[in-house]
Amino acid sequence: MRLRPAETVIAAARRIERDVRERLAPLLPAHELTLTGGSSVPGALTKGDVDLHLTAAPADFPQTVATLRGLYAVVHPEIWQDTLATFALEAELPAGLAVTPAGSEHDVRFRRAWQLIAADRRLLAEYNAMKLAGPEGYEQRKSAFFTRLTGPAPRAGR
Repeated sequence: MRLRPAETVIAAARRIERDVRERLAPLLPAHELTLTGGSSVPGALTKGDVDLHLTAAPADFPQTVATLRGLYAVVHPEIWQDTLATFALEAELPAGLAVTPAGSEHDVRFRRAWQLIAADRRLLAEYNAMKLAGPEGYEQRKSAFFTRLTGPAPRAGR
């Protein structure tokens, strides 16, 4: 896994966020789209991929997911839950979109962890060290790190 500083991709990541925001604004009920993940935090190490997080009102979540299924390819259906859907985006960098109902455990977990990492140099250094430890076991290490920051991971629902 080739890692690079977020600063090398953040401008492109913000362009992707803007383009997706403009595309989805007329198609979805009220929602919030944010750039998240390693490519959103200056000083973070990233593979160069872009993570976007879309939150919808809980009542609008099913329709939002249905609309997105018509626009984007489903990825990682094995992790889908009642409060999480994931899609691949066609963009200048590899990009994905996680969709959650506002206020759900997944929503809080994504938002809070990245807010904490962006605000605390110690946590950022710990995140980078976890990335540098290599791909084997990375997802488990990352999940445990996020759990330590935000509480238990949401339970499977689908």
